[in-house]
Amino acid sequence: MTTTEPPAPGTPAPGTAARGTAAREPATRQGYLPTAPYRGTRDFLPDEMSVREQVFGSLHRCVEQFGYQRYDGPLLESAEIYEAKSGQEIAGQQLYSLTDRGGRRLAIRPEMTPSAARIIAGHAGELQFPVRWYCNVNCHRYERPQRGRTREHWQVNVDIFGSDSPNCELEMFEVVHAMLASVGATRDMYELRANDRVLLNSLLTDVIGVSREQLRPVASILDRWAKYPRPELLAAAQQAGLSERQFSQLEESLLAGGELLALLPAEVVAASALAGILASDDRDLVTFSPLIVRGFEYYTATVFEVFDTDPANPRSLFGGGRYDDLTSLFSSQRIPGIGFAMGDVTIMDFLETHNLLPAPQAGAQIVVLPVDAGLRAAARGIAAQLRAAGYRVTVPLEPRKLGTELRRAAQSGAAVAVIIGPEEWLRGEVTVRDLRTREQLGAPRGQLPSAVRALLAG
Repeated sequence: MTTTEPPAPGTPAPGTAARGTAAREPATRQGYLPTAPYRGTRDFLPDEMSVREQVFGSLHRCVEQFGYQRYDGPLLESAEIYEAKSGQEIAGQQLYSLTDRGGRRLAIRPEMTPSAARIIAGHAGELQFPVRWYCNVNCHRYERPQRGRTREHWQVNVDIFGSDSPNCELEMFEVVHAMLASVGATRDMYELRANDRVLLNSLLTDVIGVSREQLRPVASILDRWAKYPRPELLAAAQQAGLSERQFSQLEESLLAGGELLALLPAEVVAASALAGILASDDRDLVTFSPLIVRGFEYYTATVFEVFDTDPANPRSLFGGGRYDDLTSLFSSQRIPGIGFAMGDVTIMDFLETHNLLPAPQAGAQIVVLPVDAGLRAAARGIAAQLRAAGYRVTVPLEPRKLGTELRRAAQSGAAVAVIIGPEEWLRGEVTVRDLRTREQLGAPRGQLPSAVRALLAG
Protein backbone atom coordinates (compact mmCIF):
# COMPACT_ATOMS: atom_id res chain seq x y z
CA MET A 1 0.00 0.00 0.00
CA THR A 2 1.16 3.52 -0.65
CA THR A 3 -0.10 4.99 2.60
CA THR A 4 1.91 5.77 5.72
CA GLU A 5 0.53 5.25 9.23
CA PRO A 6 0.16 8.60 11.06
CA PRO A 7 1.09 8.73 14.74
CA ALA A 8 -1.70 7.44 16.92
CA PRO A 9 -3.31 10.00 19.24
CA GLY A 10 -2.68 9.52 22.91
CA THR A 11 -6.30 8.71 23.72
CA PRO A 12 -8.81 7.10 21.35
CA ALA A 13 -11.63 9.45 20.41
CA PRO A 14 -15.13 8.57 21.70
CA GLY A 15 -16.87 6.23 19.31
CA THR A 16 -13.67 5.15 17.55
CA ALA A 17 -14.89 1.58 17.45
CA ALA A 18 -18.18 2.70 15.89
CA ARG A 19 -19.87 -0.03 17.89
CA GLY A 20 -17.76 -2.68 16.18
CA THR A 21 -14.79 -4.27 17.89
CA ALA A 22 -12.01 -2.04 16.57
CA ALA A 23 -9.72 -1.18 19.48
CA ARG A 24 -6.09 -0.25 19.08
CA GLU A 25 -3.91 -3.31 19.02
CA PRO A 26 -3.20 -4.52 22.59
CA ALA A 27 0.04 -6.02 23.72
CA THR A 28 0.12 -9.74 22.96
CA ARG A 29 1.93 -12.62 24.53
CA GLN A 30 5.24 -13.37 22.92
CA GLY A 31 4.86 -15.62 19.91
CA TYR A 32 1.19 -14.80 19.21
CA LEU A 33 -0.21 -12.47 16.58
CA PRO A 34 -2.48 -9.59 17.68
CA THR A 35 -6.19 -10.37 17.98
CA ALA A 36 -7.31 -6.78 17.23
CA PRO A 37 -8.27 -5.91 13.64
CA TYR A 38 -6.26 -3.50 11.53
CA ARG A 39 -6.62 0.04 12.90
CA GLY A 40 -9.81 1.69 11.65
CA THR A 41 -11.56 -1.58 10.78
CA ARG A 42 -14.03 -3.51 12.89
CA ASP A 43 -15.08 -7.01 13.86
CA PHE A 44 -18.84 -7.53 14.20
CA LEU A 45 -19.88 -10.15 16.73
CA PRO A 46 -23.28 -11.83 16.32
CA ASP A 47 -25.29 -9.44 18.52
CA GLU A 48 -24.04 -6.38 16.68
CA MET A 49 -24.37 -8.11 13.32
CA SER A 50 -28.00 -8.82 14.18
CA VAL A 51 -28.61 -5.11 14.85
CA ARG A 52 -26.90 -4.14 11.59
CA GLU A 53 -28.87 -6.69 9.57
CA GLN A 54 -32.13 -5.39 10.98
CA VAL A 55 -31.24 -1.76 10.23
CA PHE A 56 -29.97 -2.37 6.72
CA GLY A 57 -32.75 -4.84 5.98
CA SER A 58 -35.25 -2.05 6.69
CA LEU A 59 -33.33 0.36 4.46
CA HIS A 60 -33.11 -2.16 1.60
CA ARG A 61 -36.82 -2.96 1.74
CA CYS A 62 -37.65 0.74 1.73
CA VAL A 63 -35.52 1.46 -1.35
CA GLU A 64 -36.95 -1.53 -3.18
CA GLN A 65 -40.46 -0.20 -2.56
CA PHE A 66 -39.49 2.72 -4.81
CA GLY A 67 -38.52 0.27 -7.57
CA TYR A 68 -34.72 0.34 -7.11
CA GLN A 69 -32.80 -2.81 -8.08
CA ARG A 70 -29.72 -4.02 -6.27
CA TYR A 71 -26.34 -4.38 -8.01
CA ASP A 72 -22.70 -4.82 -6.98
CA GLY A 73 -19.19 -4.42 -8.34
CA PRO A 74 -15.57 -5.31 -7.54
CA LEU A 75 -13.64 -4.06 -4.53
CA LEU A 76 -10.61 -3.33 -6.73
CA GLU A 77 -10.82 -0.61 -9.40
CA SER A 78 -8.40 1.33 -11.58
CA ALA A 79 -6.85 4.09 -9.47
CA GLU A 80 -7.37 6.58 -12.32
CA ILE A 81 -11.15 6.75 -11.90
CA TYR A 82 -10.75 8.26 -8.43
CA GLU A 83 -7.84 10.51 -9.36
CA ALA A 84 -9.88 11.96 -12.22
CA LYS A 85 -13.08 12.90 -10.41
CA SER A 86 -13.19 12.12 -6.69
CA GLY A 87 -11.10 15.08 -5.54
CA GLN A 88 -7.70 15.60 -3.96
CA GLU A 89 -8.68 14.58 -0.43
CA ILE A 90 -9.58 11.05 -1.52
CA ALA A 91 -7.20 10.60 -4.46
CA GLY A 92 -4.19 12.23 -2.82
CA GLN A 93 -4.61 11.40 0.86
CA GLN A 94 -7.08 8.60 1.48
CA LEU A 95 -6.68 6.14 -1.38
CA TYR A 96 -5.41 2.63 -0.64
CA SER A 97 -3.50 1.94 -3.87
CA LEU A 98 -1.32 -0.86 -5.17
CA THR A 99 0.35 -2.07 -8.34
CA ASP A 100 -0.44 -5.60 -9.48
CA ARG A 101 2.05 -8.02 -11.06
CA GLY A 102 1.08 -6.77 -14.50
CA GLY A 103 2.04 -3.21 -13.59
CA ARG A 104 -1.56 -1.97 -13.40
CA ARG A 105 -2.30 0.72 -10.80
CA LEU A 106 -5.29 -0.33 -8.70
CA ALA A 107 -7.15 1.02 -5.70
CA ILE A 108 -9.41 -0.47 -3.05
CA ARG A 109 -12.59 1.48 -3.71
CA PRO A 110 -13.09 4.45 -1.37
CA GLU A 111 -16.62 5.10 -2.70
CA MET A 112 -19.03 3.47 -5.15
CA THR A 113 -20.28 6.22 -7.49
CA PRO A 114 -17.36 6.05 -9.99
CA SER A 115 -17.77 2.26 -10.14
CA ALA A 116 -21.50 2.67 -10.76
CA ALA A 117 -20.78 5.11 -13.58
CA ARG A 118 -18.30 2.64 -15.11
CA ILE A 119 -20.83 -0.20 -14.95
CA ILE A 120 -23.60 1.95 -16.42
CA ALA A 121 -21.36 3.18 -19.27
CA GLY A 122 -20.19 -0.35 -20.01
CA HIS A 123 -23.73 -1.74 -20.24
CA ALA A 124 -25.57 1.30 -21.59
CA GLY A 125 -26.68 -0.55 -24.71
CA GLU A 126 -28.44 -3.18 -22.60
CA LEU A 127 -30.30 -0.80 -20.27
CA GLN A 128 -33.63 0.99 -20.54
CA PHE A 129 -33.07 4.46 -19.11
CA PRO A 130 -33.72 5.88 -16.64
CA VAL A 131 -32.59 3.15 -14.27
CA ARG A 132 -32.94 3.05 -10.49
CA TRP A 133 -30.12 1.14 -8.79
CA TYR A 134 -28.91 0.65 -5.22
CA CYS A 135 -26.17 -1.29 -3.47
CA ASN A 136 -24.65 -1.83 -0.04
CA VAL A 137 -20.89 -2.06 -0.43
CA ASN A 138 -17.68 -2.17 1.56
CA CYS A 139 -15.35 0.84 1.05
CA HIS A 140 -11.93 1.84 2.41
CA ARG A 141 -10.40 5.25 3.03
CA TYR A 142 -7.15 6.00 4.80
CA GLU A 143 -8.48 8.32 7.49
CA ARG A 144 -7.64 8.98 11.12
CA PRO A 145 -10.16 6.88 13.07
CA GLN A 146 -12.48 8.95 15.24
CA ARG A 147 -16.18 9.24 16.00
CA GLY A 148 -18.03 9.04 12.70
CA ARG A 149 -14.95 8.01 10.69
CA THR A 150 -13.24 4.66 10.21
CA ARG A 151 -10.94 3.30 7.52
CA GLU A 152 -13.45 0.68 6.46
CA HIS A 153 -17.15 1.32 6.11
CA TRP A 154 -20.27 0.04 4.40
CA GLN A 155 -22.54 2.38 2.50
CA VAL A 156 -25.95 2.14 0.87
CA ASN A 157 -25.77 3.90 -2.51
CA VAL A 158 -29.04 4.96 -4.18
CA ASP A 159 -28.82 6.34 -7.74
CA ILE A 160 -30.86 7.25 -10.80
CA PHE A 161 -29.07 7.17 -14.16
CA GLY A 162 -30.25 8.52 -17.50
CA SER A 163 -32.57 11.43 -16.68
CA ASP A 164 -32.24 15.21 -16.43
CA SER A 165 -35.76 15.60 -15.04
CA PRO A 166 -36.18 17.63 -11.84
CA ASN A 167 -38.41 14.75 -10.73
CA CYS A 168 -35.15 12.92 -10.00
CA GLU A 169 -34.31 15.45 -7.29
CA LEU A 170 -37.82 15.15 -5.90
CA GLU A 171 -37.58 11.37 -5.76
CA MET A 172 -34.15 11.49 -4.12
CA PHE A 173 -35.52 13.70 -1.35
CA GLU A 174 -38.57 11.44 -0.92
CA VAL A 175 -36.36 8.34 -0.72
CA VAL A 176 -34.14 9.98 1.93
CA HIS A 177 -37.14 10.76 4.14
CA ALA A 178 -38.67 7.31 3.59
CA MET A 179 -35.43 5.50 4.43
CA LEU A 180 -34.97 7.42 7.66
CA ALA A 181 -38.61 6.80 8.58
CA SER A 182 -38.10 3.07 7.93
CA VAL A 183 -35.59 2.92 10.81
CA GLY A 184 -37.80 4.93 13.16
CA ALA A 185 -36.58 8.51 12.60
CA THR A 186 -39.03 11.40 12.65
CA ARG A 187 -38.56 14.65 10.72
CA ASP A 188 -37.61 16.62 13.86
CA MET A 189 -34.55 14.37 14.36
CA TYR A 190 -32.77 15.47 11.19
CA GLU A 191 -32.68 18.15 8.51
CA LEU A 192 -32.21 17.65 4.77
CA ARG A 193 -30.29 20.64 3.37
CA ALA A 194 -29.59 21.25 -0.30
CA ASN A 195 -27.78 23.61 -2.61
CA ASP A 196 -27.08 23.80 -6.35
CA ARG A 197 -23.51 24.23 -7.55
CA VAL A 198 -24.75 26.25 -10.51
CA LEU A 199 -26.51 28.63 -8.11
CA LEU A 200 -23.42 28.69 -5.91
CA ASN A 201 -21.14 29.50 -8.84
CA SER A 202 -23.54 32.27 -9.90
CA LEU A 203 -23.49 33.72 -6.38
CA LEU A 204 -19.71 33.75 -6.32
CA THR A 205 -19.16 35.07 -9.85
CA ASP A 206 -22.20 37.29 -10.52
CA VAL A 207 -22.77 38.69 -7.00
CA ILE A 208 -19.40 38.52 -5.20
CA GLY A 209 -17.19 38.98 -8.25
CA VAL A 210 -15.08 35.87 -7.76
CA SER A 211 -13.04 34.84 -10.81
CA ARG A 212 -13.38 31.39 -12.37
CA GLU A 213 -9.92 30.50 -11.07
CA GLN A 214 -10.99 31.35 -7.52
CA LEU A 215 -14.19 29.26 -7.55
CA ARG A 216 -12.72 26.06 -6.17
CA PRO A 217 -10.74 27.56 -3.24
CA VAL A 218 -13.64 29.85 -2.26
CA ALA A 219 -16.14 26.98 -2.45
CA SER A 220 -13.80 25.02 -0.18
CA ILE A 221 -14.01 27.86 2.35
CA LEU A 222 -17.81 27.70 2.25
CA ASP A 223 -17.66 23.95 2.86
CA ARG A 224 -16.04 24.59 6.25
CA TRP A 225 -17.79 27.90 6.98
CA ALA A 226 -19.68 26.68 10.05
CA LYS A 227 -16.66 24.93 11.55
CA TYR A 228 -14.15 27.78 11.80
CA PRO A 229 -14.11 31.23 13.46
CA ARG A 230 -14.46 34.34 11.30
CA PRO A 231 -10.76 35.40 11.49
CA GLU A 232 -9.64 32.05 10.06
CA LEU A 233 -12.27 32.20 7.31
CA LEU A 234 -11.25 35.75 6.43
CA ALA A 235 -7.59 34.78 6.28
CA ALA A 236 -8.41 31.84 4.00
CA ALA A 237 -10.58 34.08 1.81
CA GLN A 238 -7.79 36.64 1.48
CA GLN A 239 -5.34 33.89 0.63
CA ALA A 240 -7.76 32.83 -2.12
CA GLY A 241 -7.71 36.40 -3.46
CA LEU A 242 -10.89 37.89 -1.98
CA SER A 243 -10.92 41.44 -0.61
CA GLU A 244 -12.42 42.27 2.78
CA ARG A 245 -15.34 43.90 0.96
CA GLN A 246 -16.00 40.73 -1.02
CA PHE A 247 -15.76 38.65 2.15
CA SER A 248 -18.29 40.89 3.95
CA GLN A 249 -20.58 40.75 0.92
CA LEU A 250 -20.33 36.97 0.95
CA GLU A 251 -21.24 36.90 4.65
CA GLU A 252 -24.32 39.03 4.01
CA SER A 253 -25.38 36.86 1.09
CA LEU A 254 -25.11 33.66 3.12
CA LEU A 255 -27.33 35.18 5.83
CA ALA A 256 -30.05 35.89 3.24
CA GLY A 257 -31.19 32.26 3.24
CA GLY A 258 -33.85 31.53 0.64
CA GLU A 259 -33.95 35.20 -0.31
CA LEU A 260 -30.49 34.71 -1.77
CA LEU A 261 -32.10 33.34 -4.94
CA ALA A 262 -33.54 36.80 -5.65
CA LEU A 263 -29.98 38.12 -5.99
CA LEU A 264 -29.11 35.73 -8.81
CA PRO A 265 -29.81 36.11 -12.54
CA ALA A 266 -33.35 34.96 -13.39
CA GLU A 267 -32.18 32.58 -16.12
CA VAL A 268 -29.84 30.80 -13.67
CA VAL A 269 -32.61 30.31 -11.10
CA ALA A 270 -35.08 29.16 -13.77
CA ALA A 271 -32.69 26.41 -14.90
CA SER A 272 -32.21 25.01 -11.38
CA ALA A 273 -34.20 21.91 -10.43
CA LEU A 274 -33.67 22.76 -6.75
CA ALA A 275 -34.96 26.32 -7.16
CA GLY A 276 -38.06 24.90 -8.84
CA ILE A 277 -38.70 22.59 -5.89
CA LEU A 278 -38.21 25.42 -3.41
CA ALA A 279 -40.87 27.43 -5.27
CA SER A 280 -43.35 24.51 -5.40
CA ASP A 281 -45.72 22.74 -3.02
CA ASP A 282 -42.90 20.26 -2.33
CA ARG A 283 -40.71 22.89 -0.65
CA ASP A 284 -41.12 21.19 2.74
CA LEU A 285 -39.04 18.24 1.52
CA VAL A 286 -35.80 20.20 1.75
CA THR A 287 -34.13 23.27 3.28
CA PHE A 288 -32.04 25.52 1.07
CA SER A 289 -28.50 26.08 2.35
CA PRO A 290 -25.78 27.84 0.30
CA LEU A 291 -23.18 26.25 2.61
CA ILE A 292 -23.76 22.75 1.19
CA VAL A 293 -20.88 22.24 -1.24
CA ARG A 294 -19.82 18.55 -1.05
CA GLY A 295 -16.21 17.55 -1.62
CA PHE A 296 -16.47 15.37 -4.73
CA GLU A 297 -15.49 17.21 -7.88
CA TYR A 298 -17.91 15.30 -10.09
CA TYR A 299 -21.05 17.01 -8.73
CA THR A 300 -22.47 19.41 -11.32
CA ALA A 301 -25.73 20.85 -9.92
CA THR A 302 -27.90 19.78 -6.97
CA VAL A 303 -25.98 18.75 -3.83
CA PHE A 304 -27.53 17.79 -0.49
CA GLU A 305 -26.71 16.52 2.98
CA VAL A 306 -28.67 15.19 5.96
CA PHE A 307 -27.78 16.60 9.39
CA ASP A 308 -28.60 15.28 12.86
CA THR A 309 -30.48 17.93 14.85
CA ASP A 310 -29.52 16.47 18.25
CA PRO A 311 -26.81 18.60 19.94
CA ALA A 312 -25.19 15.36 21.11
CA ASN A 313 -24.39 14.42 17.49
CA PRO A 314 -24.14 17.71 15.54
CA ARG A 315 -22.86 16.43 12.23
CA SER A 316 -23.64 15.56 8.65
CA LEU A 317 -24.92 11.99 8.37
CA PHE A 318 -24.76 11.44 4.61
CA GLY A 319 -25.29 13.22 1.34
CA GLY A 320 -25.18 13.19 -2.43
CA GLY A 321 -25.99 15.15 -5.53
CA ARG A 322 -26.26 15.33 -9.30
CA TYR A 323 -23.34 14.28 -11.51
CA ASP A 324 -24.13 14.80 -15.18
CA ASP A 325 -20.79 13.95 -16.81
CA LEU A 326 -19.22 11.21 -14.68
CA THR A 327 -19.80 8.56 -17.35
CA SER A 328 -17.70 10.70 -19.74
CA LEU A 329 -14.67 9.01 -18.16
CA PHE A 330 -15.75 5.79 -19.86
CA SER A 331 -17.91 6.71 -22.86
CA SER A 332 -18.85 9.50 -25.27
CA GLN A 333 -22.51 8.87 -24.44
CA ARG A 334 -23.88 11.41 -21.97
CA ILE A 335 -25.71 9.62 -19.13
CA PRO A 336 -26.69 12.01 -16.32
CA GLY A 337 -26.95 10.71 -12.79
CA ILE A 338 -28.06 11.68 -9.31
CA GLY A 339 -27.73 9.80 -6.04
CA PHE A 340 -26.51 9.59 -2.47
CA ALA A 341 -24.54 7.29 -0.20
CA MET A 342 -25.54 6.51 3.40
CA GLY A 343 -22.59 5.22 5.44
CA ASP A 344 -23.00 2.66 8.22
CA VAL A 345 -20.87 4.52 10.79
CA THR A 346 -22.79 7.80 10.83
CA ILE A 347 -26.25 6.25 10.46
CA MET A 348 -25.60 3.89 13.38
CA ASP A 349 -24.33 6.84 15.45
CA PHE A 350 -27.55 8.68 14.57
CA LEU A 351 -29.75 5.74 15.58
CA GLU A 352 -27.84 5.30 18.84
CA THR A 353 -28.15 9.02 19.62
CA HIS A 354 -31.93 8.86 19.19
CA ASN A 355 -32.35 5.45 20.91
CA LEU A 356 -33.56 3.86 17.69
CA LEU A 357 -31.23 0.85 17.51
CA PRO A 358 -33.17 -2.43 17.53
CA ALA A 359 -32.41 -5.15 20.07
CA PRO A 360 -30.25 -8.05 18.87
CA GLN A 361 -32.15 -11.14 17.81
CA ALA A 362 -31.34 -14.46 19.46
CA GLY A 363 -29.62 -17.04 17.31
CA ALA A 364 -32.48 -19.50 17.91
CA GLN A 365 -36.10 -18.84 18.81
CA ILE A 366 -36.68 -22.45 19.83
CA VAL A 367 -34.46 -25.07 21.46
CA VAL A 368 -35.50 -28.72 21.18
CA LEU A 369 -34.36 -30.73 24.21
CA PRO A 370 -34.35 -34.57 24.23
CA VAL A 371 -34.50 -35.89 27.79
CA ASP A 372 -32.18 -38.79 26.96
CA ALA A 373 -29.78 -39.74 24.17
CA GLY A 374 -32.23 -42.26 22.68
CA LEU A 375 -34.55 -39.42 21.72
CA ARG A 376 -31.96 -37.40 19.84
CA ALA A 377 -33.15 -38.55 16.42
CA ALA A 378 -36.70 -37.59 17.43
CA ALA A 379 -35.44 -34.16 18.50
CA ARG A 380 -33.77 -33.63 15.12
CA GLY A 381 -37.02 -34.52 13.38
CA ILE A 382 -39.01 -32.06 15.53
CA ALA A 383 -36.40 -29.36 14.83
CA ALA A 384 -36.72 -29.97 11.08
CA GLN A 385 -40.52 -29.69 11.35
CA LEU A 386 -40.25 -26.33 13.13
CA ARG A 387 -37.62 -25.00 10.71
CA ALA A 388 -39.94 -25.87 7.83
CA ALA A 389 -42.55 -23.69 9.58
CA GLY A 390 -40.09 -20.76 9.49
CA TYR A 391 -38.55 -20.80 12.97
CA ARG A 392 -34.88 -20.64 13.96
CA VAL A 393 -34.27 -23.87 15.89
CA THR A 394 -31.31 -25.63 17.52
CA VAL A 395 -30.75 -28.99 19.18
CA PRO A 396 -27.95 -29.19 21.83
CA LEU A 397 -24.75 -30.74 20.54
CA GLU A 398 -23.68 -32.20 23.90
CA PRO A 399 -25.72 -34.05 26.53
CA ARG A 400 -26.50 -32.07 29.69
CA LYS A 401 -29.07 -32.17 32.46
CA LEU A 402 -32.48 -30.79 31.48
CA GLY A 403 -32.32 -27.98 34.06
CA THR A 404 -28.94 -26.89 32.76
CA GLU A 405 -30.21 -26.88 29.17
CA LEU A 406 -33.27 -24.82 30.10
CA ARG A 407 -31.07 -22.22 31.81
CA ARG A 408 -28.69 -22.09 28.84
CA ALA A 409 -31.60 -21.75 26.41
CA ALA A 410 -33.10 -18.86 28.38
CA GLN A 411 -29.71 -17.13 28.67
CA SER A 412 -29.18 -17.41 24.91
CA GLY A 413 -32.39 -15.47 24.24
CA ALA A 414 -34.52 -18.36 22.99
CA ALA A 415 -38.22 -17.90 23.70
CA VAL A 416 -39.44 -21.51 23.64
CA ALA A 417 -38.11 -24.92 24.62
CA VAL A 418 -39.64 -28.07 23.20
CA ILE A 419 -38.97 -30.93 25.63
CA ILE A 420 -39.11 -34.52 24.37
CA GLY A 421 -39.63 -37.07 27.14
CA PRO A 422 -39.99 -40.82 26.56
CA GLU A 423 -43.54 -41.19 27.91
CA GLU A 424 -44.88 -38.11 26.11
CA TRP A 425 -43.21 -39.23 22.88
CA LEU A 426 -44.93 -42.61 23.05
CA ARG A 427 -48.27 -40.77 23.42
CA GLY A 428 -47.45 -38.67 20.35
CA GLU A 429 -46.90 -35.50 22.38
CA VAL A 430 -44.14 -33.10 23.41
CA THR A 431 -43.92 -30.46 26.13
CA VAL A 432 -43.74 -26.83 25.00
CA ARG A 433 -42.26 -24.44 27.58
CA ASP A 434 -42.33 -20.63 27.44
CA LEU A 435 -38.85 -19.64 28.65
CA ARG A 436 -40.01 -16.10 29.38
CA THR A 437 -42.90 -17.00 31.73
CA ARG A 438 -41.93 -20.64 32.58
CA GLU A 439 -45.42 -21.75 31.63
CA GLN A 440 -45.64 -25.02 29.75
CA LEU A 441 -48.22 -27.23 28.07
CA GLY A 442 -48.48 -30.52 26.24
CA ALA A 443 -48.97 -30.47 22.48
CA PRO A 444 -49.57 -33.21 19.88
CA ARG A 445 -46.54 -33.57 17.58
CA GLY A 446 -48.62 -32.89 14.49
CA GLN A 447 -49.90 -29.61 15.91
CA LEU A 448 -46.58 -28.39 17.28
CA PRO A 449 -46.05 -25.40 14.92
CA SER A 450 -49.48 -23.97 15.76
CA ALA A 451 -48.91 -24.54 19.49
CA VAL A 452 -45.57 -22.70 19.30
CA ARG A 453 -47.15 -19.91 17.27
CA ALA A 454 -49.84 -19.41 19.89
CA LEU A 455 -47.26 -19.40 22.69
CA LEU A 456 -45.06 -16.84 20.96
CA ALA A 457 -48.05 -14.63 20.15
CA GLY A 458 -49.13 -14.65 23.78
